[in-house]
Parts: sequence; structure tokens; C-alpha cells
Amino acid sequence: MTGKVRIAQLSCGPEYSGVQKEIEDAAGSVDAEIFFPDISLKEIKKSFAEFGLDVRSPDLKLAIARAKALVEGRIEADAVFIATCFRCAEAAIVRNELRHYIASNSKLPVVSYSFTERTTSGTLLTRMEALTTIARRRALLARERQEGLTMGIDSGSATTKAVVMRENEIIGTGWLPTTGVIDSAEKVIELALAQAGVNRGDIQAVGTTGYGRFLVGDHVGADLIQEELTVNSKGAVFLADTQHGPATVIDIGGMDNKAISVMDGIPGTFTMGGICAGASGRFLEMTSKRLGVDITELGPLAMKGMARQVPMNSYCIVFGTQSLVNALAAGSSPEDVAAAACHSVAEQVFEQQLQEVDIKEPVLMVGGTSLIQGLVHAMGELLQTEIVVPPYSQYIGAVGSALLSSGFLKER
Repeated sequence: MTGKVRIAQLSCGPEYSGVQKEIEDAAGSVDAEIFFPDISLKEIKKSFAEFGLDVRSPDLKLAIARAKALVEGRIEADAVFIATCFRCAEAAIVRNELRHYIASNSKLPVVSYSFTERTTSGTLLTRMEALTTIARRRALLARERQEGLTMGIDSGSATTKAVVMRENEIIGTGWLPTTGVIDSAEKVIELALAQAGVNRGDIQAVGTTGYGRFLVGDHVGADLIQEELTVNSKGAVFLADTQHGPATVIDIGGMDNKAISVMDGIPGTFTMGGICAGASGRFLEMTSKRLGVDITELGPLAMKGMARQVPMNSYCIVFGTQSLVNALAAGSSPEDVAAAACHSVAEQVFEQQLQEVDIKEPVLMVGGTSLIQGLVHAMGELLQTEIVVPPYSQYIGAVGSALLSSGFLKER
């Protein structure tokens, strides 16, 4: 599509809290425009009565009517952004119902967000970028095969990954902790190229993603620079061979978490973030250090423990540390502490992110934390389903970038 992406906003409260300008700035930075669907008072009353959700707030009634207008095709939009204040329980119920309603009855990509007075355009940027990517690049996201010789680079907050692919197969990988963004990228590129047995000049297209995607993308002359929500979901369904039909992708990262509902390889609804690092991979890293084991040993250790034996509060990483210290001082076993830490992180992701998407099987866990067996087990127990961890799951962003960049193949 050409021109600005039109994002319909359904909300309650951002104009009173000073957040509306931040929403509009975030949309503007990705060449999109926010608009409020225009409907009559008669339509509001009729739509609210038909929807069957009894709410008191006039703004929420208006949001419901706007949602019905979008679904019924009376208002044209390219994507939908639903935003309500995190303090309001009534708004949280409506936000969740509208997200489900729009996703189930239309093809519009939807993201819902619970804002605070401190929400900034930077916080919203990745979400807006993902909405515009889905609207603009639907055909690219529908790609099912990688072609040619391409490379994907994922510059994440904790680790940097690179993958080289040739004709739909991974032939080289590189993975290192992120220190300097460019330096880490260069090192993993060399590792991946060496394993693949090819030279940099042989690569026909390059894609980058992750926190350092712009810096690394400029450095390597990337053909595709794309946010991680769409890239990770594409990489996940590709590796799990679930590109047709529904899937749910869970990525518990070093700084934030992502939950994405995917249909036929294209994201429909998604959410990201977290209240604190206590709900991320950082907390598990800290747990392993406190227990005196490598992070790779935490998963097997947790599988031997009983999470219920240890009270764990990791909503805040500081309180989580206190829980760890108290549990060990009280004589809890390392196995039980490891299991409790994994369960705590899984529980928070379930409460904070998975309530914002429609969970449909298969459920895929990706990213570096998907290699922690105890965390995967805890998530499976909470969701009452078998969690699928695809091969190369820790390289998910790099794989998605390599796959999608093949849409920009060129002779070299």
C-alpha cells in the first residue's frame, strides 16, 4: 500500500492523562496517522445495546460503537490501536473484549495497550511500527520459503544472533552476548559465515531486527530493517512448520516479553512489555547466578524441584531477589528455588501478556529462554497444553530476518 497507514484509535482517557500526543507522535514516526472513527449518537446507542457489555463510562461506550463500525465495514482503517488506563478495571474488561471482537471478526491487525501517565512515544514505537508493517507488507509476511543466500541479524538487549540461510535451510549460525552493538554484530556475522562456508560478498540480501536493528542495519547496508514482533512471529511459525492456520508465539526476552497471535503466518493481535525485569529472562539469569549455576543448568535443576515449596514474588526484580535470598536462608533447596523462579516468570507472562491475545494452539515458545526446560514446563502447566519449542528457537529473530529479506534478493 502507498500513503500513510490509517490507525483507528479506540480508547478511554489518554487525552486526560497527556498520553494522546505520545500516541500520535509514535504513529507519526512510522508514517502512520491516528484517527477516531466518526459515528453518530444514534449509532452509539444502538451499537452499545447490541454489544451486550454493560459499562458506565461514555468513552467506553463510544469505543464499543467504533469497534462495531470497523468490523461492519462502515469505517475504513488499516489497523486498530486500543488504549485504556491501567488503573481502570472496567476499561481493562472492555479493552480485552474489543480486541477479541475485532480480531475474530475482521482481518485488521490489533494491538491493545494499558497506558500510564508516564507512557512515552518511545514506549509505543515498536507497537506502531508492527501495525504499519502488517498493513504495508502483508504480501511479504505471507512468504513461506526462504530463497537464495541471505543473512539475518538479531541485535537483542542480551544477545546478538546471526543466521545464514540458503534455499530454505539454515547453514550457519552465530550467537554471543551483546556488548557493543556493532562489535557484537560483526563477531556473530563472522561466526555464521564461517560455519556456512561462504563469504560476505556472496550474501544476496540481509535483514536486521531487535533493539539495535537500525544501527546494525545502517552498518551492514541491510535490505530489510524490521521490528521484532512481525519478524519473530514469522521465524517461529517457519521453524515450527505451522505457517498455515493459527498459532500463538511466546517470546520471553532479556528486557521485555512478546505474545503474538498468528494466523496463516501473519500476526493478528500482539502485545509486548512487562511491569518489571522480574518477569523477563534477566530474573532467571540472576537466579542462576544466586544459585551458583550456569543459566544452561537452571532448566534441568528446576525440573527436579517443586515450585510450590517456595513463595516467590518477582513482580519487581528487587523483591524477587529478596524472595530468593529469604528462601535460600530458610533452607529451601536449589531445585525448589529454581522451579519457583521459572514458575514466577511464567505466571507473570500469563497474567500480563497472555490476557491480551487469543491463545490458540499450537503454542510456540521461542528466544533464548525457550531453552530453559523448567520455564517451558511451567508455562505448559499454566496453559494446560504442550508447549512447542522449534529447532533453532534461540535464533528466531535472525531466522525471520533471513527469511523475509529474501523478498529483496539481488545479484552480488
